[in-house]
Amino acid sequence: MSMCVVVTEAVPPRLRGRLAVWLLEIRAGVYVGDVSRRIREMIWFQVNELAEDGNVVMAWSTNTESGFDFITYGENARMPVDFEGLRLVKYTPRGDESIES
Repeated sequence: MSMCVVVTEAVPPRLRGRLAVWLLEIRAGVYVGDVSRRIREMIWFQVNELAEDGNVVMAWSTNTESGFDFITYGENARMPVDFEGLRLVKYTPRGDESIES
């Protein structure tokens, strides 16, 4: 069992209801719980099936350098990147064009 956090944005109510079956909604769209890997993978399957045009991030504790791992669904300004074995987040503001000087 490991701590799992799911943050949703602009997802259908049916996904929010489904997440509330396994996790506690501590703020609007923020779910936490202590779940097994099998349950976490089943929750992620539900996210992929039901999130539609929304976006979701799931983070969970693991035995890695950072102590956690995460996965994302949908378009977001923050996207995961691998950097020499570390999972980092690349931020690209939406709608910003590169300004050349």
